[in-house]
Amino acid sequence: MVSVPSFILRRLYVKGSLLSTDAGMEFQLLNRLGSGYARRLLPLTLDGHDIPLDCCEFHVDGSRVPFANISRENTFTIALNKLITVTAKGVTLTKEPHNIGMAFEVAGLGVLKFDFTDTPSDG
Repeated sequence: MVSVPSFILRRLYVKGSLLSTDAGMEFQLLNRLGSGYARRLLPLTLDGHDIPLDCCEFHVDGSRVPFANISRENTFTIALNKLITVTAKGVTLTKEPHNIGMAFEVAGLGVLKFDFTDTPSDG
């Protein structure tokens, strides 16, 4: 199985897009690496602590896709050059830098993981 290093996957994150919102947090991804699809999402992490799947969603082209709904039968397309907003409800960000981790399973590649550190701005 091919392995994709986390430093390459980190390029998915749009630098400076981490926002503290009234509902929680959000950030953006932009896939510049190649189209694919996720068939399973693992919980986002905030400073090493899991955020439950049912609190997290993708927002793309006016549609929302809860992380918990993604499965082998109901995949999520990670299209090339498509801006995706990720939201997590119920989390509180302080004004310091935070480390966010993301992991997802892709057919033929297995579980891909990356993290990034950014300082949130107010949304």
